[in-house]
Amino acid sequence: MKKVLILGVAPVQAEAIEKLKEMGYETHALAMKKDGLGADSADYFEEINIIDEAAVIAYIKQHHIDAVYSVGSDLAMPVANKISEALDLPHFVSYDTAYACNHKDVMRAQTKGITGSVPFEITKDVNHQTEIDYPVFVKPTDGQGQRGITLVTQAADLPEAIAYAVDQSREGAAIIERYIDGYEISVNGYVVDGELQFTLVSMRETWPQHPGLIHKHIIDPDYDYPMASIEAAIAAHLETLKIQNGPVYAQVKVMNHEAFIIEITPRFDGCHMHKLIQYYNHDDLLEKTFKHLLEEQAPTFTEATTTQPVVLEFMCETPKQPIDYYQFKVPDHTLESYRYYQQGEFIRPVNGVYDKVGFYIYPLMKEED
Repeated sequence: MKKVLILGVAPVQAEAIEKLKEMGYETHALAMKKDGLGADSADYFEEINIIDEAAVIAYIKQHHIDAVYSVGSDLAMPVANKISEALDLPHFVSYDTAYACNHKDVMRAQTKGITGSVPFEITKDVNHQTEIDYPVFVKPTDGQGQRGITLVTQAADLPEAIAYAVDQSREGAAIIERYIDGYEISVNGYVVDGELQFTLVSMRETWPQHPGLIHKHIIDPDYDYPMASIEAAIAAHLETLKIQNGPVYAQVKVMNHEAFIIEITPRFDGCHMHKLIQYYNHDDLLEKTFKHLLEEQAPTFTEATTTQPVVLEFMCETPKQPIDYYQFKVPDHTLESYRYYQQGEFIRPVNGVYDKVGFYIYPLMKEED
């Protein structure tokens, strides 16, 4: 039986662990604390900081691990790929690629000027004056999960936004990006030998009171997306960043029928989209990924077999307080629901503003239905 180590124990990693167990693999998980669902899901768990590479390598050697991987975590991917390269374990992308996608400044520098790229500036100076026209987004260069992000509409608010982003950055730097005034989508894809063989676009709805924070993902075949522009932008970034195999996730804004890449990374998203995709067209992307990674079985994909749109809606709440799930209304015809906590448990801060505490998946019922 092969042994697979998953870095992290958040709900998205718990899903990966559960899938691996279903497929017959022995599962191991590491995290700094036993504070996620994956810790109990795994066959074996140990409290080790996943960015402590020496400790992770020691664990791998001690337990004869066959592969190390993660999902939904930019922090984990550089570690997993660096260790996999060093120990000759299976992996989809290089450490350099995973590092670039976890560092917005590096990614932006590498993809500057290519199709779908966004104007940007990097600074550590709270008094920096941008040459990009307002509004702008200010973010940590190495952030994830919408931490430290501010939409700035006037120069007077820029210093505070930079200070906030720098404070949330492990490297103490902020990136200022042009605000793309359009609608926001997610693109989940899969690459085999450099070719994007699977692409699925979903609409993103964010919370109006919290710009950038996700509320819903909607897969609806009736949406008319500029697919040529989306695929051209994705392909240009895949080639430049050298993403040759495995899953890929991109956050994209569309303005005047032109696609702009906000984020792109060689991993599953942190929003459980593989579940929504499986309800939509029955492709089990997690299983296909692990067969590709662990058994070298290149995946094949199906066309959508249904025209029924589906929605993944997050339950969110202000962190640092007990969770009360009774406040949420269960949508009609819910297909699946998932809670990150037990009723009354303390909500751990992730983005620190309005954090996910669970989700519902349900069909989108239109008026004509």
